[in-house]
Amino acid sequence: MQRIHLTEDLSFSRLVHGLWRLADWNQTSEETLSLIEHNLDRGITTFDHADLYGSYECEELFGKALSLKPSLRDQMEIVTKCGIVIESPNRPSHQSHHYNTSKDHIIASAEQSLTALGIEHIDVLLIHRPDPFMDPEQVAEAFSELKQAGKVRHFGVSNFKHHQLNMLQSYVDQPLITNQLELSAYHLENFEDGTLNLCQEKRMKPMAWSPLAGGDVFTSQDDKAVRLRKTIEKIASEIGAEGIDQVLYAWLLNHPANIMPIVGSGKRERIDSAVEALSYSLSRDQWFEILTSSMGHDIP
Repeated sequence: MQRIHLTEDLSFSRLVHGLWRLADWNQTSEETLSLIEHNLDRGITTFDHADLYGSYECEELFGKALSLKPSLRDQMEIVTKCGIVIESPNRPSHQSHHYNTSKDHIIASAEQSLTALGIEHIDVLLIHRPDPFMDPEQVAEAFSELKQAGKVRHFGVSNFKHHQLNMLQSYVDQPLITNQLELSAYHLENFEDGTLNLCQEKRMKPMAWSPLAGGDVFTSQDDKAVRLRKTIEKIASEIGAEGIDQVLYAWLLNHPANIMPIVGSGKRERIDSAVEALSYSLSRDQWFEILTSSMGHDIP
């Protein structure tokens, strides 16, 4: 599988496996281990977590599976996120939903993730969402301490707009290496507002969450989804794709920003379909046909 180089010493698989629904899949540790190996066998080596996924349970579930075959850690890159606090019986001290990007919270979250995952270092730690109460000096201090302690190799952000990313980068003494964004043919905001352009300006390779728009393109009956679905079905036929999911992935994969879609499914057939999408090329005409179909009007 194609690999995307984020730094001189770190690359990701072009497709990333997302674990935010791991707790919903009701798998044994052995079954999760088998799913991890399935991904690795297909070249998907990058796994995306967040501390709060599954009400703070998903990292531990992944860690228990990985503990059955610890040698697999050397074959993968682990991404996790922190900064969102939710009420949860698994975190009795969390009594409200808020953001926390204080130095103490970032360090404590990273250390909890390391323990839950059963690993010695996190490859990339992301600030999950922009925090309107952020003290960037504290974020910078947390990043520096975690880096110096060997607990986190690299840092990035998630859902940051260009002004938010630039502000934080001005305080942090190491490059923020990725921005995890909502990117899909259905949700165009980050294409239209300059957020993706900033990634290209900074030579930053973005990760794409919800690349299939949460299933809206498949099931929604709103005018936009119906219009887009018809267009994608047409293009699927033209390129020989087996399903519209492959066209949705290909639309992102063909973009010159080197977008890395996150595949958030626990079903092997859905993972395999995403891998197959790597083999499909869209012409410029086809790419713009999908874009204008989503917008509902022609480009200027």
